[in-house]
Amino acid sequence: MRALEVADPSQVAEARRAAVLQAQALGFGESDAGRVAIVATELVTNLVKHGSGGVLLIGSFDDETGSGVECLALDRGVGMEDVAASMRDGYSTAGSLGTGLGAVSRGATVMEVYSRPGLGTAILARVSRGARRPGEAPLPAYGAVTVPMPGEEVSGDAWCRGAWAGGWTAMMADGLGHGPYAAEAAQAAVRCFSGSEQEPPADMLAKMHAALRPTRGAAVSIARVEAEARRVVFAGVGNVAGALFGPEATVRRMVSNNGTIGHIAKHMREFVYPIAGATLLVLASDGLLTNWRLDGYPGLLGYHPTLIAGVLYRDFNRGRDDVSILVCRLDAA
Repeated sequence: MRALEVADPSQVAEARRAAVLQAQALGFGESDAGRVAIVATELVTNLVKHGSGGVLLIGSFDDETGSGVECLALDRGVGMEDVAASMRDGYSTAGSLGTGLGAVSRGATVMEVYSRPGLGTAILARVSRGARRPGEAPLPAYGAVTVPMPGEEVSGDAWCRGAWAGGWTAMMADGLGHGPYAAEAAQAAVRCFSGSEQEPPADMLAKMHAALRPTRGAAVSIARVEAEARRVVFAGVGNVAGALFGPEATVRRMVSNNGTIGHIAKHMREFVYPIAGATLLVLASDGLLTNWRLDGYPGLLGYHPTLIAGVLYRDFNRGRDDVSILVCRLDAA
């Protein structure tokens, strides 16, 4: 994802151009790219008017619900008292025409808003090719935010999620350092993962340990969700955090071993965690502060996985490293 810091109206045009370029790179036609332009324009305008500035993340998505451009508008402003009212045309707290969020909703294939007084606002808008289908779009099984370190063009983090006959497996790799060489290490882990989703996590780590020797190395965590057994088998080396979240955002942090895949990894022990009572599985690179959590956000666990990842990025991003957050719904098992 590309992160655009937004502080004043002069940045609206830049955000619109960046979103359209993303759409064109995905093969969007003129009409669909125009919808992307409207969505990005209104989101950035909303950040300036109501959020006292913020950040717009622009990227792409490709999952079981479709593919296209996604935008996340994140601010730490006063938040909304009534989200439903704010979506209606004509409603405004800034003296404008009050059509901004309504225009985003009409242009987007999927739109979700999480806002609470005092907690700021997070808005996710996804735009697919073609006309919007009537009815509610289903929640995808997973969503993610991946943003390079400020000043870098590529992220040294990478993640994968793959299904197999008995469930699914998620992996996140954080290449040592940042920039192209860190990205090379992370992508080497991705190549090892591809086609091996059904293997035990410790076996996958051992395979990656050999494959990453020519690279800088990486921190890697792998979570294998076994649907019938209702458990997660987790193995990690390094500081990619794993956590299970249950009702009221209660959390179980998963244990990772010390070391670096590709260099020094003395232990690749697996740990087993029951799924009972858990709602989400989250993997996060160390671009997030160590105290990241979800219990201060009422109702957030029921929202779109990418929106949840966006809130974590907004509130716990260190600001000096690559950041990746993968959020998976456990009921998707």
